[in-house]
Amino acid sequence: MSIITGNQNKAERPLMMGNEAIARGALEAGVKVVAAYPGTPSSEIPKTLGDVADEMGLYVEWSTNEKVSLEVAAAAAYSGLRALCTMKQVGVNVASDFLLHLAEYGSRTGLVLVTCEDPGSLSSTNEGDSRPYSKMMEFPLIEPGDIQEAKDMTRWAFELSETVRNVVMLRSVTRMSHASGNVTVGDLPETDVKADFQCNGEFFDQMTGPVMTLPSTAPAQRLRQHEGLAKAIACFEESPFNTYTGPDRPGLLIITSSAATFYCREAIAILGIEERVGLLKLGTTWPLPPRLIEKHLATADRVLIVEEGTPFLEDNLKALFADRIETVGPTRFHGRADKTIPSVDELNPDIVMAALAGLLNLPIDHSTADYRQRISAALEGNVPDRAMTFCPGCPHRASFWLLHEALKLDNRRGFISGDIGCYTLGVADCGFRAVKTVAAMGSGVGMASGFGKLRRFGLEQPVIAVCGDSTFFHAAMPGLVNAIHNQADMIMVILDNAGTAMTGFQPHPGIPVGADGKPLPALDIPTICQAMGARVEIADPFQFDAARKTIAELMDDGGGVRVLVLRQACALSPARKGKKEWTVSVDPDKCLGEACGCNRLCTRVFKCPGLIWDPKQKEMRIDEFVCVGCGVCAQVCPQNAIRVEKVVNS
Repeated sequence: MSIITGNQNKAERPLMMGNEAIARGALEAGVKVVAAYPGTPSSEIPKTLGDVADEMGLYVEWSTNEKVSLEVAAAAAYSGLRALCTMKQVGVNVASDFLLHLAEYGSRTGLVLVTCEDPGSLSSTNEGDSRPYSKMMEFPLIEPGDIQEAKDMTRWAFELSETVRNVVMLRSVTRMSHASGNVTVGDLPETDVKADFQCNGEFFDQMTGPVMTLPSTAPAQRLRQHEGLAKAIACFEESPFNTYTGPDRPGLLIITSSAATFYCREAIAILGIEERVGLLKLGTTWPLPPRLIEKHLATADRVLIVEEGTPFLEDNLKALFADRIETVGPTRFHGRADKTIPSVDELNPDIVMAALAGLLNLPIDHSTADYRQRISAALEGNVPDRAMTFCPGCPHRASFWLLHEALKLDNRRGFISGDIGCYTLGVADCGFRAVKTVAAMGSGVGMASGFGKLRRFGLEQPVIAVCGDSTFFHAAMPGLVNAIHNQADMIMVILDNAGTAMTGFQPHPGIPVGADGKPLPALDIPTICQAMGARVEIADPFQFDAARKTIAELMDDGGGVRVLVLRQACALSPARKGKKEWTVSVDPDKCLGEACGCNRLCTRVFKCPGLIWDPKQKEMRIDEFVCVGCGVCAQVCPQNAIRVEKVVNS
């Protein structure tokens, strides 16, 4: 039995990761349909639910992209089933087109959108903050402050959605989703609901009429939406997820939310200022509960807002205060606007302590140069300095070696336009700095389509777009269609490593399996590209001679769109993990170390982690613990000093 499906003794309080707690809360709410596109730090939620789909009677899918996943979840909610949609912060941008229409029309049964955000860009290319969407599109936003609340708030979110008849956004962050805590669980309901889409009722009847947003329906739907927000405010005023600890009249009032609550509590405890400082933790952050806020603002003349992301909470609190200044009295606000709290990166207890020490004139050494030097000294020698790199045996390293080599030989200053995936590391040394543009998923081919139409203006540089197999289905197909239709001069390289590798090998439409592990038909990428009208070639990046020849032919075939599918499974995929195709060794008679004349090409340039420079012996050797036996290094070595022997896996 899974940890999230047992009706455990309430005293047991099992240890759950934040994302597992969210999944458990959805089960306690009776969720029936779950749709998502993988993205760290959100991926564990649908994965956890997919693992128990049969046991709990759920439908769970990995959708093509975030917009589609929200549409799938909405269809369920319009048909009488509680539905959950999860994504990371950049995915909300993808889903936002449909989200605007969804929020205007509303929902019928409980519909919860979980967005897991990434302050500090720990696994993202930006620190995007999705909270402003809730204000702009006018639907409720809630944020758990600990792991227990992650479970409880998710369960409540479905009830709230049905109260306001609209989607509810639950926002988590990396340090909430991937932290762990003990959770008191509730009962799992026994539900037997039948899907039924009512669409023949009165035109403006939200529960039985047609589901559509039109110019003629917008005013009435907006009024209905505002009525729902008024109901949300009434719920938020009494919500147990808004809590206060501290004196009745604090010298300083801290208002915070989400994972920043952890940092505030720890900072207050370390400084020992519980009797001086009040902490108002808000779990309901849009719309704000005005009476609750007014009550607490009236108790303090100084307020510190501690939050991660944009100053969303700070700006909205100031706006609410401006309307109530006569009853609240003069109040000084501190936060991001006055730089008491940093405006970028994630927070931590030290940052909050430094802010509190500055406001309360407290002695503290956590922000001194000496303190930082002691931290650095403690880390030095204990934490190895590691550069970003591809895994041993990663096919992307071989692919970028081949593409970088081809562009150098072409000698026309060609470049690669990339986007988001493991292959983003093409910008780094491990990818030979071949990638020169990185933006959103699918932007590599979209921008290459633009570059490929600049020949008339004198652009002579060859342009190559790269994307992964999952990204191809997610967002690259429209760009490819655009390039083919407009006859752009470009090569599109699809790095097909047989899964959404960066987030945990979730299946995509090109993989013959679904989120629950059951077989599904797979769509063939080369066939799709051929149907669009592109010339398509397939090569194995581990077979250098054949791949080199194919790349050269495509570069010589100027004009139009050419597609190259470089197909090799990820070294960490279930298909390859633990299975060596080759035994790799060094020929000591040929590897002369510094005297080879190759300037240590293997360890200085190619840099596979399986290749180690031995400073004592002054020669390269194979790290057998990490080498996966791909054999690519033997094709890179100009001295033929690396031997490979075919092995038969048992």
